[in-house]
Amino acid sequence: MPQPETHRFSTPLEITPEQVRELASLCRTLAHDAAQFIASHRPPRESVADTKSTPTDVVTQMDRDIEAQLRGRIVQLRPDDGLLGEEGSSKASTSGFTWVVDPIDGTVNYLYGLPGYSVSVAVVWGAPDPATWVQVAGAVVRVSDMATWWAGRGIGAFRGETALAINNPVSLGACLTGTGFGYDARLRALQARVLLEVLPAVRDIRRVGSAAVDLCSLAEGSLDLYFERGLSPWDLAAGTLTIDHEGAPPSKTMTVAGPSSLVFELAEILRKTGAAADINDVR
Repeated sequence: MPQPETHRFSTPLEITPEQVRELASLCRTLAHDAAQFIASHRPPRESVADTKSTPTDVVTQMDRDIEAQLRGRIVQLRPDDGLLGEEGSSKASTSGFTWVVDPIDGTVNYLYGLPGYSVSVAVVWGAPDPATWVQVAGAVVRVSDMATWWAGRGIGAFRGETALAINNPVSLGACLTGTGFGYDARLRALQARVLLEVLPAVRDIRRVGSAAVDLCSLAEGSLDLYFERGLSPWDLAAGTLTIDHEGAPPSKTMTVAGPSSLVFELAEILRKTGAAADINDVR
């Protein structure tokens, strides 16, 4: 995989590779410590503490506890930085940096005791908006085996200390493709129809249930392509830093990632199927 650009940041962000490494190390430490806490404190049977967008979009007490833990450490260590967390943490930045955290990416997997869930911690420059931010550093830790993916802008992307390398399949039909589904019933119906067109065009589809893990799996070559609609900043901040993505910036509307020529080919199928259509128009 071509590694992220190696030049220094341009104005308004000026930061040395050593500073990037320091921030990447802190991302790793925060994510690793949170993952260890989850692994050692998970009750025999977890329960739902609340729901968000729909009755199936769940929150557990662990989500809240881990976000509080991350918030406390970030405020202590980086008091001038901002914060955006999935479970509601929000703090304005006076330094230009904002931490974007997902305490458990893949909460339903965590709830059911399935292995596909992770902790995602990233730091960005500017507003925490994928359309405009500059990603600086990030780490994703899969709780089940403590696999750690991390990246720093200009210094590359790694699993542990091993540099990541994306696959470059010869055709769309050879691509093992990752995706995920939303929680709104109308959106899920649309996504099912989209799969009717995508599935025959690719090798196969995989749905792990953690966007952060999917993006890191793409970066290391365990997936060939990835697409998903409905991702929030905390789903994207660390995972997309591990890959070079072509085309439109990743967003809540649609994220497509992989080798550039195949990204555009898959994106065209998604466009023709109306994958990004307004769900209010879905029947």
